[in-house]
Amino acid sequence: MSETVWRALVFVAFAVCLATASGIAQAHNAGVSSARIVVDDRTVEVEINALGRDFEQAAGVRIADKLGEINPVALSLMAPTISSYVGEHVAVLAGGQRCSAAAWTAKAADTHVLLTTTWRCPPDGALHYRSTLFQDVDPTARHVVVIASNGAERELVLDRTTQEIALAATGTSLFDVIARFLAAGIEHIFLGYDHIAFLLAVILWGQTLWPLVKVVTAFTIAHSITLSLAALQIFAIPSAIVEPAIAASIMFVAAENFFSRNIDRRWLVTFAFGLIHGFGFASALSEIGLPTNALVPALAAFNIGVEIGQVAIVALVFPLLLLADRMMAGGAARKGRRPSLVYACSAVIFALGLYWLIERTIWA
Repeated sequence: MSETVWRALVFVAFAVCLATASGIAQAHNAGVSSARIVVDDRTVEVEINALGRDFEQAAGVRIADKLGEINPVALSLMAPTISSYVGEHVAVLAGGQRCSAAAWTAKAADTHVLLTTTWRCPPDGALHYRSTLFQDVDPTARHVVVIASNGAERELVLDRTTQEIALAATGTSLFDVIARFLAAGIEHIFLGYDHIAFLLAVILWGQTLWPLVKVVTAFTIAHSITLSLAALQIFAIPSAIVEPAIAASIMFVAAENFFSRNIDRRWLVTFAFGLIHGFGFASALSEIGLPTNALVPALAAFNIGVEIGQVAIVALVFPLLLLADRMMAGGAARKGRRPSLVYACSAVIFALGLYWLIERTIWA
């Protein structure tokens, strides 16, 4: 293949990466909100946990900085607007009629807002909980509900197709818990664009499978350690530190591609930075909430889901890199990778990491 053709291919790949990066940097969909509901006869206590960003988008308020950290003063001022929005999209019903609710109280919790209230229902009619929270701004928004009643708990998910559930706890099987958190882990890695950018940067020089296996395994072990520590509330680092550090790690591994092609020892760097990324995964897991009656299986399932997602990404990208090697060699077997391809992709990833770093520090 001529120099002109492979240079054109590199340019196209660079343009596609840049366009994708631009879309990633600007996109925002509603996250997963959650609710814990305690039923005591005809009194229903509800605690809702959701990202401040989602309330900003849905209720038209400003309560968070660039990193998503909630400003308690801004939250207190905007609480009536947020409560009004939640009141329009959340309800406890008795026999189809709306129960009476006390005023919502709002509390800042890092990047999240906790809203609590108590509903008092008339003596007749089956109790139901209904939520369309954030579905007006994102049709894919989901609402994880934990119902505690008569000493038992039930967990399920409300979405656009299922918006109402009966408030009677019958228990949730361990299989259902594992399946839900496994899916959540897979989903998070595919939506965690900064984690994907980091992973792509560290495998760009890879030409054989074994070094990539070491890289992915090291990343998984590292982030599993810190994710578990944070999820179990043993040790955590504020997101104001974690998020910029993740962006800096992306810039580091992207820049390293210009000076080193030794991927055999890349697993050491990946392990070190994986410890930081684990705290980022913990933030996502906090949106869902770990079930107290199946904490360890749920945490393990989430970790496995993340690992499955990472393996899937590598399984998609690695053959494309090998194909690019072959195409640039004119179809003949070739040892080594065109530096221009790695440099172009690394430049895009570095620029994206720089954007996130500025967004999470200077613009915060």
